[in-house]
Amino acid sequence: MGAALRRIQLGSALSAFGLGFTVPYLYVYVAQVRDLGAGTAGVVLAVFAMAALAVLPFTGRAIDRRGPLPVLVVASALASVGAAALGFASSVPAAVLAAAVLGAGTAVMQPALATMLVWCSSTATRTRAFAMQFFLQNLGLGLGGLVGGQLVDVNRPASFTMLFLIEAAMFVVLGVVVTTVRMPRTASLGGARPSGDAAAKGGGLRALLSHRAMVQLCVLGFVLFFACYGQFESGLAAYGTEAAGIEPSTLGFALAANTAVIVVAQFVVLRLVERRRRSRVIAAVGLIWAFAWIVAGYAGLGHGSQAMATAAFISTYALFGLGEAMLSPTVAPLVADLAPESMVGQYNSAFALCKQLALAVGPAVGGPMGASLHGPYIVTFVLFSLGITVLALRLGRRLTPVQDQPSLAAVPSRVVAVSLPEGADGAVPVVNTASSSTPASAGH
Repeated sequence: MGAALRRIQLGSALSAFGLGFTVPYLYVYVAQVRDLGAGTAGVVLAVFAMAALAVLPFTGRAIDRRGPLPVLVVASALASVGAAALGFASSVPAAVLAAAVLGAGTAVMQPALATMLVWCSSTATRTRAFAMQFFLQNLGLGLGGLVGGQLVDVNRPASFTMLFLIEAAMFVVLGVVVTTVRMPRTASLGGARPSGDAAAKGGGLRALLSHRAMVQLCVLGFVLFFACYGQFESGLAAYGTEAAGIEPSTLGFALAANTAVIVVAQFVVLRLVERRRRSRVIAAVGLIWAFAWIVAGYAGLGHGSQAMATAAFISTYALFGLGEAMLSPTVAPLVADLAPESMVGQYNSAFALCKQLALAVGPAVGGPMGASLHGPYIVTFVLFSLGITVLALRLGRRLTPVQDQPSLAAVPSRVVAVSLPEGADGAVPVVNTASSSTPASAGH
């Protein structure tokens, strides 16, 4: 990696470390430590998620107009204020407002960081850049949760305040670190701003919605996050405790197994997938996750011993981790490679919005099913996982060869082949902008 990418990755990892300090303990903090009740804690968590849905539709346009760097700096400052305020919140209005500010700030960070990675990488290096980001973020979240768990004490509100202040400091560090990044100013980025007329007419959104490959990828992304991340701490946890008789403490081991597989397997998996077609890799993830849900079905619906059920349940989370490791160098770079030069931020934000919608709908659907409808729950998500495979193979038909398999690119460039939205005649114009210019990360 060039110096610019290294700084972006460092800031991203530190912010994930800060989030790991507080996110696992947010419910306990609001409900028990501040004694605001379970209902208020649920509202705070809902507001945290809904704030992201409120700001993401506007984030992409801001990134493409102003650039990802100033947007990320503002978002990190906003998240820092929200984290610090939450650490001192002792009333319902204060906790809800702080959660809204924190949720909005952290939501904007995702597409801003993704766009910075795109700007500072080439088609040839982008796969590894996103894999490294995913690896560091999971490592940061895991370490943050581990360290934070050793520091908190429900009988000492000050210990939780300290955690939120550490989180706020990590966001400040992110903002400071990224301001030292010299963003590339190459010829290919010279037109990376929509014109005022295009922005005024809302052409960006219309162009995105007319881009069938991107629309299909957004639908696929929703199903991916709905069938996996949207179930981790809701439906699958409820199913494990109710149907499989898993001890609540075992859920922590299952999540640890998920993170461990990601950390250990990420770069081994990367070598296997980076020279293969992205659509086929995503399709394989659907099959792996279908098998993971079948293993979960054995844990809760089988007639083995409790030890076997526990092992099967932990294995389910581990299999999900393997699929996540395969997706990290595949999906996010594909979003970037589909985006026209002037709409990288809007494409990243649109995909982040689909992810957030899945994370909001997933628990609402999966939680009640996992707690009471055990058989239908497993069958439903086996089918959703198989749906991932079908959607991925259909998406592959709309991708150019280099979009589907970047290793085919003979000459490194920031964007080798950009699939533009379809014209009025339904044709898919493809613009080849590959050149032998210096890679974007060179010289930084």
